[in-house]
Amino acid sequence: MTDLAPLAAPAGTAPQDVVDRITGAARSSFSLGMKLLARPRRQAMRAVYAFCRVVDDIADGDMPASEKRALLTEWRHEIARLYDGAPTSAIGQALARPVQAYELPKDEFLAMIEGMEMDADGPIVAPPRERLARYTRCVAGSVGMLSMRIFGAWNGAASERFALNLADALQLTNILRDVEEDAAIGRLYLPAETLARHGASPDPAEISTDPALVSVCVDIGAEARAHFTRARVEIPAHSRLALAPALAMLGVYEGYLEKMEATGFARPGPEMSSGEKLRRGLAAVLRARP
Repeated sequence: MTDLAPLAAPAGTAPQDVVDRITGAARSSFSLGMKLLARPRRQAMRAVYAFCRVVDDIADGDMPASEKRALLTEWRHEIARLYDGAPTSAIGQALARPVQAYELPKDEFLAMIEGMEMDADGPIVAPPRERLARYTRCVAGSVGMLSMRIFGAWNGAASERFALNLADALQLTNILRDVEEDAAIGRLYLPAETLARHGASPDPAEISTDPALVSVCVDIGAEARAHFTRARVEIPAHSRLALAPALAMLGVYEGYLEKMEATGFARPGPEMSSGEKLRRGLAAVLRARP
């Protein structure tokens, strides 16, 4: 797993080429939003995404927890070097210009690593709501806070509220879509309190066939919907053009939630073609009030 360590780019390869390869191979849902950015901002987002992709691969890997922790600690050291002006890895070097140009906060990179450490310590199973909230803030909120600055959309407190509410909405929607996939690897991100309220099993091996799962999903879906609504409240405080990549993501993931709501959260979760993602993303951009 040495390829997951903070390594320098191979001889003759530019750091940006390394992050472009990582981003291209991942086929991320964020690719639509990236396409709406000017080249320097798009390259910055690819560098952030490559960092997130690598630390996530560490957390999801098959290696022992001690090895995962050691690799994530190496990335903590690389982030320290990045902010000291001396990154040694290809990803760190690709991040150097965006960190300066867009004033990206160091704590958000460290928060992402913290979230991956939570996954690396062992499968998260029916976490208390407070722990789930911290996990979401780390793995989704950090990306939102960095992205708003890269987009050129940052506008202080309104942007923080938008980014964190959208992050919660996207993460909860993903949790609802991926219940079976997560359960297959022993994970269950549905909060303990909601499971208990509906008498649902906290065991990943049982949740997929538990008749109370639908009721749990309805509750979590309502929470995601509320976060989407709160994010929308903050849109008028921003340039619609600068916010366009985030609005595109909002449109796509709100579409996933709508599909789940329309089917009564029938399993498995819905799929969406690239064409539908494009339509929903552009519609969300055009619908937003300037």
